[in-house]
Amino acid sequence: MAKPVLLNNIDHKDLHVQTGRGAHFGDNVMSALTFPSEFRDVQACYPIVFRKAGDGGFEAHALFGFQEGENLFLGMHGWEASYVPLAIERQPFLIGVNGDELTVHIDLENPRINSTSGERVFLPHGGTSEYLERVNSTLLAIHQGLLQARGFVAALLEHQLLEPFVFDIELDDGSQNRLAGLYTINEEHLSALTGGALERLNRTAYLQPIYMVIASMSSFRTLIDRKNRVHAAQC
Repeated sequence: MAKPVLLNNIDHKDLHVQTGRGAHFGDNVMSALTFPSEFRDVQACYPIVFRKAGDGGFEAHALFGFQEGENLFLGMHGWEASYVPLAIERQPFLIGVNGDELTVHIDLENPRINSTSGERVFLPHGGTSEYLERVNSTLLAIHQGLLQARGFVAALLEHQLLEPFVFDIELDDGSQNRLAGLYTINEEHLSALTGGALERLNRTAYLQPIYMVIASMSSFRTLIDRKNRVHAAQC
């Protein structure tokens, strides 16, 4: 179970973080949160899909596999893609909000945490390490990106641009798999938008991310190829 605490250079002066990638670090996840300003990098490697959130809204996710606990980008030598989404990169750190102040927390139960090996979080005399500076930048980018994502999703819903889809996969051995409960961009509705609507989407920097989502659908081919290789190795 996660145990997030406020990070400080007294209680955590000897903290180290291992930054490798693997299932033993908790990277065996089917997807990770993403946001419009990250879509250009994400779409080059992964499908971008939308899932319903606990509050009834929608969240954008980078998709790594076809079932919970499956990350087809984890291999013997770590993460096998040129880009790792920031929601994965930030682990084991979390961002907190205290009024107008943003704070950094760390999950002390995360398997990356130790006191001897990996990246130092603080310098020997208490200063912030370069690693922690990068983490701070990552957390800030995620925070700002998720704020932007609220308006983005609201615009998609306003223009009825989200639609559910079911993805049926037949592997090379003939076995069938189905991916359901996800949403993507309704390209028919997008094509029917008026010039004024398109101009407003472009002015708010939402139009390009919409097309990044559409472009990312071609990455399903990569997922299927990886699934076939994993399945063949297990048989």
